[in-house]
Amino acid sequence: MAEERLQKIIARAGLASRRKAEEMILEGRVTVNGKVVTELGTKADPERDHIKVDGKLIRSGTELVYILLYKPKGVMTTVSDPQGRPTVIDLLGKKVRQRVYPVGRLDYHSEGLLLLTNDGQLAAHLTAPKSHVEKAYHVKVNGYLTPEQEEKFRSGVPIHGRRTAPAGLRLLKRGANPWYEVTLTEGRTRQIRLMFQHFGRLVEKIKRVRLGFLTLGKLKPGEFRTLTPREVERLRRLLRKKDMSGGAGTRRSRAVRARR
Repeated sequence: MAEERLQKIIARAGLASRRKAEEMILEGRVTVNGKVVTELGTKADPERDHIKVDGKLIRSGTELVYILLYKPKGVMTTVSDPQGRPTVIDLLGKKVRQRVYPVGRLDYHSEGLLLLTNDGQLAAHLTAPKSHVEKAYHVKVNGYLTPEQEEKFRSGVPIHGRRTAPAGLRLLKRGANPWYEVTLTEGRTRQIRLMFQHFGRLVEKIKRVRLGFLTLGKLKPGEFRTLTPREVERLRRLLRKKDMSGGAGTRRSRAVRARR
């Protein structure tokens, strides 16, 4: 195998994202053939060289896994929780041998589609701001937005001094507590709750139903499945396409279509 940059090798092994791997190198936590490496441009051959992170040997034959999970409410989107609350890793139990971690997050009170993987490179691309991969949510709110508020919601609202990106919004179900479908291309903390709060509405439930082309399908809360090789390749193609296009045109056109 040809030599590659250390941060890429570490990310592919599922130990961290590429950016986090760079921090590990700068902190002196990585060794190659017994020598501490602190230069980001350093390359190595994972088949030939002994590469260790925090003293643990990286094995080139690490199997990459990609899991689609239906996260229930009341579960933390973390590997562990100091307060002892259940986490998404607990839901996997012993059925997944590899060490995986969640891609992005759903807050404690939200539910729906979540990806977990040990592919640090793909995880970093999916969560990068420039990826613009669409995420769709079904949201129950304590009242309607006016037509004027809907237009402002789609155009973007200020959160903590910074305007959100254009978003899709359509009414799904009428009632005293209506349901909306919200489509985002960014993932700021508590974004949907804060966007509705901006217009004086409180969110009662959030369910993520789609990430790119991936949907929950027949999964029930707490259930999960492994992505097929075809789905993984399609996901990679989607990310490559977003990288080349910058995502801006796609984001705007889809947000406009979601208004109709």
